[in-house]
Amino acid sequence: MPEQKAKIACLLSGNGTTMSALLFQSRLPDCPYEIVLVASNNPDAPGLKIAAAEGIATFSHDHRGMDRREHEQIMDAALRKSGAEYLALCGYMRILTADFVNGWEGRMVNTHPSLLPKYKGLDTHQRAIEAGEDYGGCSVHVVTPELDGGPLLGQMPVAILPSDTPDSLAHRVILAEYQLYPRMVADYVGRHYRADWLLEKVRELAMALPEAEERESHGAPGWRSGGKSGKYFAYLSEKHHGESHIGLLVKTGGPDEVADLAETAPETYYRPAYYGASGWVGIILNRPGVDWDHVAEWLERSWRSVAPKRLTKLHDAADEF
Repeated sequence: MPEQKAKIACLLSGNGTTMSALLFQSRLPDCPYEIVLVASNNPDAPGLKIAAAEGIATFSHDHRGMDRREHEQIMDAALRKSGAEYLALCGYMRILTADFVNGWEGRMVNTHPSLLPKYKGLDTHQRAIEAGEDYGGCSVHVVTPELDGGPLLGQMPVAILPSDTPDSLAHRVILAEYQLYPRMVADYVGRHYRADWLLEKVRELAMALPEAEERESHGAPGWRSGGKSGKYFAYLSEKHHGESHIGLLVKTGGPDEVADLAETAPETYYRPAYYGASGWVGIILNRPGVDWDHVAEWLERSWRSVAPKRLTKLHDAADEF
């Protein structure tokens, strides 16, 4: 688990129960996030008092009488000043403009009391009961400008009893939300440090190169140029030989370049055990803010160093179009 935790801000308008679920999860060992701000459009929101009592910074600005975009700009400035990397909506009863949502693209999450894509919007429990559903439930999703339409992170079904009313079902669904929301948020913001997620990112980039093939080498995933004479151009190293890094190993111009990179940018590069002497450098992947375009450039450079000329010429020709 990373030493540096992801910073999350919560937006709420009322009691802050889902915010509290996220907050108390953040106090458990190995949680990959911390809450740095709880903000509200309602200065009297009880959730603000809960956050303040727990030592969390708060911010509020009443939206009444204000232009929507002007209010959003004020809220957005406070969120960014807090250093938040992600936003969690926790009963924020304001419709957010597309501009605001796009400004946090891929970094805003929400929980919704239905099994999406069913029953977007309001009155979810009543609609599920009237439709004769066997299950209601809740969903956690990434927020996009489409209402309740972003990519799903997880769901939890809740059985509908024959005697259920919208209120009685809601009481059980919220209990499911208290469990699901913190878990899905933790998984989402912590994915950048997980070997399985990093492997998929590297695999996607490496396999996009012409005739690249994946083949394990000494227990580590590796990628090589195609054909019988293919040579390796990348490996994924998961804390091998006692290293603390999950790293992508790629070929450089030689040991001198490896040493220079590791010395001038130690937050990004390291000299891998054994491989470093052969001119391979490690790009640290389990860290905040990895530039995946930069990783892709390194993969292509490394691939070019071992790929047959017929492939590099074809690749160059394709790039011209």
